[in-house]
Amino acid sequence: MELHAKVTRVALIGAGAVGSSFAYQMSTAGLCEELVIIDVNKAKAEGEAMDLNHGTPFSSSPMRIWAGDYSDCKEAEVIVITAGAPQKPGETRLDLVAKNALIMKEMVRQIMESGFDGIIVVASNPVDIMAHLAWKYSGLPKSRVFGSGTVLDTARLRQMLGEYFHIDSRNAHAYILGEHGDTEFAAWSNSRIYGKTIDELLAEDDRYSQADLDQIYINVRDAAYHIIERKGATYYAIGLGLVRIVRAILGNENCLLTVGAHVDGQYEISGIHIGVPAIINRQGVREIIEVSLTEEELKKFHHSAEVLRQTMEPVLR
Repeated sequence: MELHAKVTRVALIGAGAVGSSFAYQMSTAGLCEELVIIDVNKAKAEGEAMDLNHGTPFSSSPMRIWAGDYSDCKEAEVIVITAGAPQKPGETRLDLVAKNALIMKEMVRQIMESGFDGIIVVASNPVDIMAHLAWKYSGLPKSRVFGSGTVLDTARLRQMLGEYFHIDSRNAHAYILGEHGDTEFAAWSNSRIYGKTIDELLAEDDRYSQADLDQIYINVRDAAYHIIERKGATYYAIGLGLVRIVRAILGNENCLLTVGAHVDGQYEISGIHIGVPAIINRQGVREIIEVSLTEEELKKFHHSAEVLRQTMEPVLR
């Protein structure tokens, strides 16, 4: 009797700009053998799958890519949800709550009806609230349903700090925490450049200033608005961020990423999903890491959490 090894399947729900960017980057990453694309617009999903398949002869490893339906979720290890109404010029991410809450509820219902028992990663905006709703609707353990959180914001911060301090951005160790949105904040007190604290660098070199860093934070916070204004949407960087999360899960990496995880008392916050440093592995969120924050930073964190809580309350009723 011929034996077949179990293949690793990732399911993508949403073939819009973010989903298609993620799918393209997954097709070159060699992280799984199967990628199924699910979208309410089946023709769009089929077109994306066809286009991606035509590139597989150039990829580093073979992959089966197809447009499927929710029944295909059953065998998936990871589901990435990017579907939902996009953020339009002039809208905040929190403006999307009501319409995307309804979409999320229906998607999760169909996912769970398939018999799925893996990990759900949510990127649909407002991502912290959508991740919380996905967890609530799914009934899965909180460790296995989380959002992309501030992964992208942290990457933006590190890229800008790399330029400012003339260092490889991968060696700029700094975090954006809180809501993926207007109330997020930079945890400057926990940042390290060249292994030094921000305060040490500012004291040593007058080329650098807190005013410059404050402007970098503003540029990070408002980056999506600037990009949307110029090209209509952001998708390449978040696509890469989602691939990084999936790599951490499937590779059982135990790496630290600022995802939108469910907090239960960490940072004196409970009962919501919010951007925090967390260890990610094959079980999802292994644990949330509590980094040291100043009193002022903790106050910003609590404000961010309260904004999320108040915004989410109407859709939880």
